[in-house]
Amino acid sequence: MFDVCFTEESIVKASGNNQEKPHSLSLSNLDLLSGRFPVTYFYFFPKKPKLVSIFGSIVESLKTSLAETLNYFYPFAGQIVPNETSHEEPIILCNNNGALLVQARANTDLKSLDFYNLDVFLKAKLVRVNPDFPLQIQVTEFECGGFSVTFTFDHALGDASSFGKFLTTWSEISRKQPVSCVPDHRRNLLLPRSPPRYHPLLDKTFIKCSAEEIKNIPTPKTLIKRLYHIDASSINALQAQANVNGESRTKIEAFSSYVWKKMVDSIECGHKTCKMGWLVDGRGRLETVTSSYIGNVLSIAVGEATIENLKQNHVSEIANIVHKSITEVTNNTHFTDLIDWIESHRPGLMLARVVLGQEGPALVLSSGRRFPVAELDFGFGAPVLGTVCSTVEKIGVGYLNQRPSACNDGSWSVSAIVWPELAAALESGSVFQPMSAKHLQLQT
Repeated sequence: MFDVCFTEESIVKASGNNQEKPHSLSLSNLDLLSGRFPVTYFYFFPKKPKLVSIFGSIVESLKTSLAETLNYFYPFAGQIVPNETSHEEPIILCNNNGALLVQARANTDLKSLDFYNLDVFLKAKLVRVNPDFPLQIQVTEFECGGFSVTFTFDHALGDASSFGKFLTTWSEISRKQPVSCVPDHRRNLLLPRSPPRYHPLLDKTFIKCSAEEIKNIPTPKTLIKRLYHIDASSINALQAQANVNGESRTKIEAFSSYVWKKMVDSIECGHKTCKMGWLVDGRGRLETVTSSYIGNVLSIAVGEATIENLKQNHVSEIANIVHKSITEVTNNTHFTDLIDWIESHRPGLMLARVVLGQEGPALVLSSGRRFPVAELDFGFGAPVLGTVCSTVEKIGVGYLNQRPSACNDGSWSVSAIVWPELAAALESGSVFQPMSAKHLQLQT
């Protein structure tokens, strides 16, 4: 374990003169499905040999470019507060309250970090969560001259696509590049139909719940947080195994099939089935939403299989189940029905039943293949690692989060929130390699 000393806190406000007047932004129906879980992105930057910038000047540069970025993403500088008309549904108060930026110093160097054990990062305070700020940034200097930047978002602000656009815009502004995305903050693009109508199967997938229930999700097993490296050769081999009988399966579908089959080895006797879920982005599927929309446009696809079938079936057969499950939600009808389902159950928050731990053993996979990693250069060079995790302690399901490697060689980093038996099952093969400084090409 290493120690982190906090040295300074700053509140960074949007810098523009043409600030919008303070106003409230109601959450869309799909925002109400987010669970309000805090999401943290970790990026690690080694010291560049030719870079003479000292840590203080790096932080000041980040503050200046962040203030300009918040002109575009003004809700991120606001506050999430109770709605006077419905205390169950918060609103975003766009008042330029600011984002919190924390400076810190760690008493170790990057190459000595245990990148495999994300619990250590969290316990060592590389992430600090202040509920008063929906966007928080922590910049931590290491003894080697490298530094990390962690970004923590309240999920009510948006989803991975939204946060990726924010980070990309910030890096573009930092390097004085043209901004590639003009964010679309129109929550009214996700209005329900009148009267609302939906397929009854949604009742079996989603449930209304309170913020208190989400905070106190029963966790029958202790969950651990780990980070893995997946070689491109392993990914390609899994895809080749899944592509049989003329069927073409994506890398994520093939990878999911392998993981689901491995998951069986971690499940206690007595369970006859288990489930796997996949987060699905509605952009490009929901006809009313633009690609630059900022907010939550997520649903979840859920597949179920018997333990016996998962043990006996070939990866390609499991891939068929995965493909069918995901295909059922990647369309306009599903997302339109989901918006209407939420409307029919308001006021309140909603969540997938599988995430609340009500569906037996389950694992959810999130793919971030378009999420910026190597591209996230703030003017001080590219990172050696970009990944995601959450400070949340109670969750009723295992999670895997895939991101492209910063090496740009087709390999992946996969962060995991899983029970210990599942971690052991995944590590029993050669596909899941515990992340190390060697994988990140840090000098040792």
